[in-house]
Amino acid sequence: MVELLAPAGTFLKLKTAFKFGADAVYFAGKKFGLRAFAGNFEDNEIEEGVKFAHSINKKVYITVNIIAHESDFDGLKDYILYLDKIGVDAVIVADVGIIKLIREVAPNLDIHVSTQANVTNSYSAKFFQNLGVKRIVLARELSIVEIRAIHKAVPNLELETFIHGAMCISYSGRCLLSNYFTGRDSNRGACVQACRWEYTITEKSRQGQQFPIEEDERGTYILNSKDLCMINHLKELEEAGVCSFKIEGRMKSEYYVACVVNAYKRALNGEKIDISELEKSSHRKFTTGFYYREKEKECFESSFPVQTYEFMALVLEDCKNGWVKIEQRNRFKVGDTLEILSPDENFNKNIIVEELKNCKGEEVLDAKKVQEVLYLKTNINLKEGDILRARKI
Repeated sequence: MVELLAPAGTFLKLKTAFKFGADAVYFAGKKFGLRAFAGNFEDNEIEEGVKFAHSINKKVYITVNIIAHESDFDGLKDYILYLDKIGVDAVIVADVGIIKLIREVAPNLDIHVSTQANVTNSYSAKFFQNLGVKRIVLARELSIVEIRAIHKAVPNLELETFIHGAMCISYSGRCLLSNYFTGRDSNRGACVQACRWEYTITEKSRQGQQFPIEEDERGTYILNSKDLCMINHLKELEEAGVCSFKIEGRMKSEYYVACVVNAYKRALNGEKIDISELEKSSHRKFTTGFYYREKEKECFESSFPVQTYEFMALVLEDCKNGWVKIEQRNRFKVGDTLEILSPDENFNKNIIVEELKNCKGEEVLDAKKVQEVLYLKTNINLKEGDILRARKI
């Protein structure tokens, strides 16, 4: 069975990912990862996450995927030894120097080669296989045909690919723009996402020539990629030899994690999931990226992310005696219709808000206090971690 791998920028997102069907999660500690501005985990939180995952037979992969400078190796040995000691299932690494260090100090620790290593051919895959790595996270620039060829050449090497989320304008995520403009090194975890900024383009030596650039009311975003979405092509990837499907988004919300993981888990279980379900979370226009070569030119987008639904409330406890304890996330009122996001049979059922009360038992007609804990009357057996959402007006 193919693995569904989800992002977990915080412990809440980790629990959300597992609740909605992820088989494994990936996240970083406070150092050595490529998402320095995600929530990330203190060392004791990593251990807590590993223990929780293993208690429900799930896996945890820790990103140590910076492109390391000499100073980055300060403290790295002790960190690797710690991750090995607490039993992380693998580390995700891009730098061959870090791979060498891991092999020296923790020879039994599984290594997954990051997409940042730009593996685009079987020769590179064999090189890393000879270093003792267990898995390659293939570059996003590969087609299904190329993936199939790599799998044929290295059938005993696990292959992981991205199936959903933001894509980078730079080759497999190696980018200079952020460092050039702001001094924040994207290859060491501090990317400012300069590719999402608004740009103009001129070419002085070609007077009178106009270059077609898509534009909307916000401006021009010539470096902005569409989001990857492979919900309708999972079988093809699996048949090509991919054993792990990866969702991007360690800096996205728990609502995003729940919505996307739920959709892909259901699709893997054979349910027909309409792409409109994925449009309910934050996204740009969708593309199949480079998996089908003839569609490469469809990768560029010209706008900010959008979503069709909003996260209204998080269920804090299982429903009891016709009432469920919730935490408000966006404003809603008595009389509104909320939709259920759940991994069980309540998925996409509707609740009409008839009665609300606060922790003092007082009636609430308008849930407008940020993250207020409330009680919602319902005859639907909601479970802890379920999400209530509503169509954006």
